[in-house]
Amino acid sequence: MKVAKDDVDVRLQLPGAVIRQRLGFGSVAGYDQISAEHFSLSKGVDTTPLFKGLDHDCCQCPHWGYVLEGEITTTNAQGRKETVRKDDLFYWPPGHNVRVEEDAAIIMFSPQHEHSHVIDHMVKKTQR
Repeated sequence: MKVAKDDVDVRLQLPGAVIRQRLGFGSVAGYDQISAEHFSLSKGVDTTPLFKGLDHDCCQCPHWGYVLEGEITTTNAQGRKETVRKDDLFYWPPGHNVRVEEDAAIIMFSPQHEHSHVIDHMVKKTQR
């Protein structure tokens, strides 16, 4: 699920302040600690080979985030694609791969245990 900034409901607007809020933007029920992450990604980065060996060869960790710059396309296990761009909020449910279409920077919040497992898997893949 992605939401462009302008599609996030304005809840309060005052001189010098605009407060936007999207309710129901995914649940963290069943997860423990959350990690905050900043990713800098170059055009062409594709996680598909790095996720080989994970369940369904996909990242099985949910992520909530914000695109600072660039463009990223996710593909889920069923082949559905979704592209996020600068100023989009996003929720990536478990079961996805990522391809960077334009140099990108994102901030994500992820369940710490689950995403550390995925990152450790990627580290091992790059050390072979």
